[in-house]
Amino acid sequence: MRPDLSGSITRATIRSPLTPLFLLTALAVGLIALMTIPREEEPQISVPMVDMIISAPGLRAADVVEQVTEPLEEIIKAIPDVEHVYSQSRDDGALVTARFNVGTDADDAILRVHEKIRANLDRIPTGVPMPLVIGRGINDVPIVTLTLSPEPWTGDVWNDTSLRMLAEELQKELIKVDDVGLTSVVGGRALEMRVEPDIHALAAYGVPLQTLVETVSQAANVNPVGIARRDGESLLVQAGDRVNALSELERLELRGADGRTVYLSDVATIRVTGAETESRVWTLDRDEEAGGFRAAPAVTVALAKRPGANAVKVAEAILARAEHLEGDLVPEGVRLEVTRNYGETANHKANELLYHLGLATVSIVILIAFAIGWREALVTLIVIPTTILLTLFASLMMGYTINRVSLFALIFSIGILVDDAIVMIENIARHWAMNDGRTKVEAAINAVSEVGNPTVIATLTVIAALLPMMFVSGLMGPYMAPIPANASAAMLFSFFVAVGIAPWLLMRIAGGVKVAAHGGGHGGADTRLGRFYRRVAGPIVAS
Repeated sequence: MRPDLSGSITRATIRSPLTPLFLLTALAVGLIALMTIPREEEPQISVPMVDMIISAPGLRAADVVEQVTEPLEEIIKAIPDVEHVYSQSRDDGALVTARFNVGTDADDAILRVHEKIRANLDRIPTGVPMPLVIGRGINDVPIVTLTLSPEPWTGDVWNDTSLRMLAEELQKELIKVDDVGLTSVVGGRALEMRVEPDIHALAAYGVPLQTLVETVSQAANVNPVGIARRDGESLLVQAGDRVNALSELERLELRGADGRTVYLSDVATIRVTGAETESRVWTLDRDEEAGGFRAAPAVTVALAKRPGANAVKVAEAILARAEHLEGDLVPEGVRLEVTRNYGETANHKANELLYHLGLATVSIVILIAFAIGWREALVTLIVIPTTILLTLFASLMMGYTINRVSLFALIFSIGILVDDAIVMIENIARHWAMNDGRTKVEAAINAVSEVGNPTVIATLTVIAALLPMMFVSGLMGPYMAPIPANASAAMLFSFFVAVGIAPWLLMRIAGGVKVAAHGGGHGGADTRLGRFYRRVAGPIVAS
């Protein structure tokens, strides 16, 4: 029998000393991919959104809509790949959001918005500053949140302001961890110097309120005015000064009505306190003695990851760093709790799906052991993991991650990809059982050639059925893309493993064993499964 493509591959590999190297290489690169490929719960879908924050002092909401928002919407709608534009107008300002098509590069989207606005600044009213452009994306979502709250026994030692200061110090340390992206602090009140004017004192000293406001607002302004040279050195000259302490602000000088000097502390109360906010964060602890809940202030540090980083590895590094800081930066009496760990949940779900993938593999091996033989089952036990590991390597090369969709693709395809190996192994065992004088190597090559073309067609048919899913548009496109990509890669690898590695493995495991009758050619069926099939199918075919 003249070998076809499948038989030619088998002829080249069944006795080649390179075949075990191919097998070991496949296992090695697959294991490397399994350990390094990023793990996430969901596929990372790029749907860039760009916020434009516009300040329009003195304009009412209706005027903002007419003079600012509508012209800006027209400018943004002209940008390629912009799918929707949303806007919200209010007195003294507006917020315009542009949502781009799925798959658009986030950095490219922000750059397009900047360029388009700068090219149309003449359409924005005079007095309205350049809009603040902020990009939003899936990678802005925190993967780890750490919440600081006081222990019940500390009483009023820790308030929301002191917790905020501690959280900001913790944030500075955690952003040093590799692959940490956007970070933020939620809750608490930042410290501020608050000036509370005394109206009666202002009137008594003859200091207008507007003078006080202007003097305080300009007190902390430092502006460079030039460069001076002295003794061969270049010195930066600055005008103004910084307010570094409460006492400096209290000694700020104001001019009264008669020209006399008045200190700020004479006409106002200055104190350091927490800033006024519209939201607070609290944690509730069950109070066993009182039978209810005890509310305590809390501050949360939220940390996201960089695009393409492994959520599991980044989360583990953040938590390890946070644990190291406990007792040092985070003192006794402050509780540090992990309120969100996206890496842990992603790792748990990925491991759970990998467990089911292994369970499916073992089930197939047991079925083959009963139906064909334990040696053939042992070959299958090596072939299936090899194919899966090669598919994970291909997934890593294509830029996909381990998530519930990509692992579903592997579980979905495992029942299909094992078909190639089963067909080849069963047919080789049948040809060996013929005992027609051929060597086992020649019989194996003929067996693969006999079913090679149908196997190729079946593999290409499955790939052709899956590939159209790659061209689904909208949000579902990138969400479903791992299924056809991974399943198609698994089918291709399963074919080459079945015709290249499986015959070699079968020769090494069962090549020296005398094979019992396995059907005696094309007409016999002496096995229990064959006899059962004859009893069932015979009357149907004869009718």
